[in-house]
Amino acid sequence: MSRIIAGAAGGTPLSSVPGSLTRPTTDRVKEALFSRLDAFDVIAGARVLDLYAGSGALGVESGSRGAGSVDLVESDAKASAVCQRNADLINGVVGRKAVTVHRSKVEPFLDRAEESAAWDLVFLDPPYPLDEVALAAVLRKLAAHLAPSAVVVVERSSRSPEPDWPAELERFAEKKYGETRLWFVEPYVPDAIESDDLPAAAES
Repeated sequence: MSRIIAGAAGGTPLSSVPGSLTRPTTDRVKEALFSRLDAFDVIAGARVLDLYAGSGALGVESGSRGAGSVDLVESDAKASAVCQRNADLINGVVGRKAVTVHRSKVEPFLDRAEESAAWDLVFLDPPYPLDEVALAAVLRKLAAHLAPSAVVVVERSSRSPEPDWPAELERFAEKKYGETRLWFVEPYVPDAIESDDLPAAAES
């Protein structure tokens, strides 16, 4: 049984999605992931987005650890109901509506997101059948809704190829845990402004 690892609801068991519809992140991988995110100092007060949320375990873990807000996006009825139970658990512990569940497919959710929406931390754990072309399309849509210092974590099978990152995103780390591989990406920022792009000095 999955559980909240740390934070306000640390040690609390989570509801799981019945059957084989989802592929939950193991507690071992989750613990390693959040240890790294703590080192990045990106959780406290963050606006978090959990796409293909499944049970919502990654999003609610963020809520337990002090995220400012968490959006769980899941299209399946049974899984979104489990997301809601886990969201209610965290919201009850922290005493506010920190976690919100959206029953929606990922692409329409991102299409509907306000232009001003800017998430600080995003989890993508898409189902294995989602092919690389479809994943690349989601990443392109997501890139328009990230804060400048955002961190995006993509979880895939260790046998899957590296995702096709859009020009707006840049991979900065990856880690393999058995059958799972985590990719860490961030908004692309040019290292320096090219001299040709600088305005010409005014003549005296």
